[in-house]
Amino acid sequence: MALVMHSYKGNKNSDKAFIAAEFTGVKIDMPSGFEMGVTNKTPEFLKMNPLGKIPVLETPEGPIFESNAIARYVSRLNGDNSLNGSSLIESAHVEQWIDFSTNEIYGNIFNWFVPRMGFMPYSVPGEEAAISALKRGLEALNTHLTSNTYLVGHSVTLADIITVCNLNLGFSTVMTKSFTSAFPHVERYFWTLINHPNFKKVVGDVKQTESVPPIKKAGQPAKPKEQPKKKEAPAAEAPKPVEEEEAPKPKAKNPLDLLPPSPMVLDEWKRLYSNTKSNFREVAIKGFWDMYDPEGYSLWFCDYKYNDENMVSFVTLNKVGGFLQRMDLARKYAFGKMLICGSEGPFKVKGLWLFRGPEIPKFVMDEVYDMELYEWTKVDISDEAQKERVSQMIEDAEPFEGEALLDAKCFK
Repeated sequence: MALVMHSYKGNKNSDKAFIAAEFTGVKIDMPSGFEMGVTNKTPEFLKMNPLGKIPVLETPEGPIFESNAIARYVSRLNGDNSLNGSSLIESAHVEQWIDFSTNEIYGNIFNWFVPRMGFMPYSVPGEEAAISALKRGLEALNTHLTSNTYLVGHSVTLADIITVCNLNLGFSTVMTKSFTSAFPHVERYFWTLINHPNFKKVVGDVKQTESVPPIKKAGQPAKPKEQPKKKEAPAAEAPKPVEEEEAPKPKAKNPLDLLPPSPMVLDEWKRLYSNTKSNFREVAIKGFWDMYDPEGYSLWFCDYKYNDENMVSFVTLNKVGGFLQRMDLARKYAFGKMLICGSEGPFKVKGLWLFRGPEIPKFVMDEVYDMELYEWTKVDISDEAQKERVSQMIEDAEPFEGEALLDAKCFK
C-alpha cells in the first residue's frame, strides 16, 4: 500500500511531509475531493484521527496524525539522507529547532492570525501578547541565522523544512514586509529556502502579504459575491460628472510635537556631542547638563535582560546594531548611548537614552519590540551617583563599572 495523505492541497502542515518526500525520494498520494468539515467528519476518517484534524498519513503500518510526526516518519523512510542530522548532537539540534519553531514561531503566528479570521475569540491583549512573543522568537532565530545558513549543519534538515513551512503561514497572512524587515537574516533564510526546487515544487510561488487581514467576528458569514449586473441598452450619453478629489488629509502630528517648547534643542546637543574632539568632559558633558531640561526631556538607563545569552561578541554587536536601526523612527526625539561591556562573554549590554517628554514615548514602546528586552529605569538627576553614571556613559568612560568596553554605539 502506498502512502496516502488525507488533507487538501495547499495546507501548510501537509507541506512539511511533501517537502521531506522530495528530499528523500518518497512518493505520497493525495486523493482529490477532500472537503474540510465533511471528509474529516466521516467515521472512516475518525478511525484514523479521533479528533478529526488534518493532516493524517495512511501508511502500511497504520495511520499517523500530527504534522511534525508525519514529516519525521517520511524523513526516515529512506535512510540515505541527512535530514535528521549526521550525528547524535546534530539530531538533537534538529529536534530542538523543530520544537522551537512549533512553539515560538508557529504557535504565536497561529494566535495572531486565527482570531482575526473569526475562528477563535479576538482580543487586543491576546493579539499584543502573541505579536510580542513572536517578535522575541524571530529575534532569537535572526541571531542564530546571523552566522548560519541552515539551522543545523551545512545542508537542509527537517528543522529547516518545518520552520520554513511555519514561517510561510506568517509571511502569507500577517507578517508584512514592514514587520519582517526587522529580521533581515530570517528574511534571507526564508526566501532562499522557499525558492529551493524541492520546496517550490510543493508550495509553488509564495508572495508576502501586503497587509494584516481585518478582524472578523466569530461566525461572521462571508460576504456574498456580487452578481454581475445586466447590461442595459445604451441611452443617450450624458455628460460625465467631474469627480471631486478628496483634499489630502493633514498628516497626524506626533504627540511629542504638541508638547510645550523646551529650552533644550536636541539638534544643538547632538552637534555639540559630534563636534567636541578634546576636553570632552569639560566641553560636551558640561554643555549637556547646562542644556538639559528635566521638564521637557527625560533620561533613562536600560539594561539587557538576557546578558547570559551574549556569549559571542559579533552576535551581541549585531543585536545592539539591530536595536539602533529599529529606533530610527525616534531619531527626531531621542539620543542614546549603548555600551557593550566585558572582554569576553557573557557580554553585558547597558544603555542611556534621552527622550523628549516625561516618559518613554508610547510609539517607541509600541513599534520597537526590542524595548521589552531591556529593564528601563528613569534617571533621578537629584542623585549625584546617577548623574555621574549618565556622564560616564555619554563619554564612553573606560573601564565602565569595572569592565572594559567591547564597543560603544551612539544613536543621534
